Amino acid sequence: MIAPALSDALAAWLAGQRALVGAAENTLKAYETDVLGFLAFMTQHNGGSQGLAPIARVSVRDMRAWMAHERGRGVGARSLARSLSAVKSFYRWLAEREGFEPTAVLSTRAPKFQRKLPRPLEVDAASAMIATVELQSTEPWVAARDAAVVTLLYGCGLRISEALGLTGADVPLPPVLRITGKGGKERIVPVIAQARDAVDAYLRLCPYPAAENEPVFRAVRGGVLSPRAIQKVMEQARLQMGLPATATPHAMRHSFATHLLAAGGDLRAIQELLGHASLSTTQAYTAVDAAHLMSVYEKAHPKA
Repeated sequence: MIAPALSDALAAWLAGQRALVGAAENTLKAYETDVLGFLAFMTQHNGGSQGLAPIARVSVRDMRAWMAHERGRGVGARSLARSLSAVKSFYRWLAEREGFEPTAVLSTRAPKFQRKLPRPLEVDAASAMIATVELQSTEPWVAARDAAVVTLLYGCGLRISEALGLTGADVPLPPVLRITGKGGKERIVPVIAQARDAVDAYLRLCPYPAAENEPVFRAVRGGVLSPRAIQKVMEQARLQMGLPATATPHAMRHSFATHLLAAGGDLRAIQELLGHASLSTTQAYTAVDAAHLMSVYEKAHPKA
């Protein structure tokens, strides 16, 4: 059982993450789940209700016990590292507020794990994906809608939530878009002609007017278009094209970054275009590009 004071503290921390950091609702839910799981373990591990005082006394041994418990129930290294990050963030905030020493928690090392590299499509496959997506619906405006969304993912490097978050105030698309991404971080994204043309073609056919405060991309009955609808149409297209399950909407964004890098794009500039908070996130694309080059080398190099 978690004491009311600790429960209130967690709620206050989450509210701060929402208001000050601009964390998305899904992120906040993950934080809450991770921290509550940690507190539930400490309740069982130490016995008795977990209030502010017992939590302030968590030791290195307690942290090791929690991590061993998580691994023992099958939690992977990546997921455990994410949970530990949430716990550390909460503890850092709580220690500052309550005035205790959080070193035992903050010094705990995350388990090492192999970062999954992005799986971009080849240039030809990315272009073919847009064309194939457009063939999935017999309703012309729906076909144009799906092609426009996927073109924005690949042509501008948008997240699917960012593309679907465009409103009537954003159209017709200008030469550059001001996008608010994760954590409320703003960035300027150039809009290529193909993306503007694709969105214009959709708007000419769409039966629902693009009012200033209404979403640009609509579901069949006029509601907000869900990410799942685009995921589904891309699933249909990739099956027809014989592409792997990694050919997702997010893979189009990865393809945007990887193809820019391969064409000589600057890593810092690509970081800004993608809205990555850390350059280390963007640097994953250098590994993708290197992997591609090695693959070409292995195929083309004459064997002795």
